[in-house]
Amino acid sequence: MKIKAILITQPKPETDKNPYFDLARKHNVVVEFKPFIHLEGITAKEFRKQKINPIDYNALIFTSRSAVDQYFKLCDELRVKMSPDAKYYCMTESIALYLQKYILFRKRKVFFGDGTFQGLTEIIEKHRDGEKFLIPCSDIHKADISDFLRKKKYEFAEGIIFKTVPVELIEQEIRKYDLIVFFTPSGVTALKQNFPDFQQKALRLGAFGPLTTQAVLNAGLQLNIQAPAPAAPSMTMALDNYLSGNIH
Repeated sequence: MKIKAILITQPKPETDKNPYFDLARKHNVVVEFKPFIHLEGITAKEFRKQKINPIDYNALIFTSRSAVDQYFKLCDELRVKMSPDAKYYCMTESIALYLQKYILFRKRKVFFGDGTFQGLTEIIEKHRDGEKFLIPCSDIHKADISDFLRKKKYEFAEGIIFKTVPVELIEQEIRKYDLIVFFTPSGVTALKQNFPDFQQKALRLGAFGPLTTQAVLNAGLQLNIQAPAPAAPSMTMALDNYLSGNIH
């Protein structure tokens, strides 16, 4: 069966300058975007169960503006006021500037990277001065920042401020697509939670990353496209190879 429509289980890119749109034009296929999960802010009561007191940490690491909003919302609910001497390490400049919504922006207290993990670690190493770090994050997240801090033997804690919740899916909508691409194990879990007796039938599936790949297989589903791979380090390249090869 020829692939005519592909569903990417991620948010739609903000601009048309995206390799998925190039892929759609090249192969004359429909590419649409719909996350199978979303992040929901936890309550102050739920946060307290972690036994983390924000004032015990004098450095925070932010990777998104939504994390900034949720963190300071929790601080208000917990009646916690951050010290004016606290430092903030941000993934991007836009996140750093967004902090002005909640704090007095001080150049020697707010630092930002270039949007990459390496850029973030570089500013942490450059400006760190014995701080105790807190990483506001979701219950399901990459461990790269924590692994870096642990390797450097920096004192830190992960503060869960979001929980991952599956979105409500309609099977009739899912069946419009010939191929669905997953990027996280939680996306696969969301599919199975919505449809416990889901039958794959002719639907083809793609997975990015070893954990997502394993989640697809553990769910008893057949995997058709896997990335990264030697010939396809990105999912768009893997899709391009698959569509170009006309593999059924």
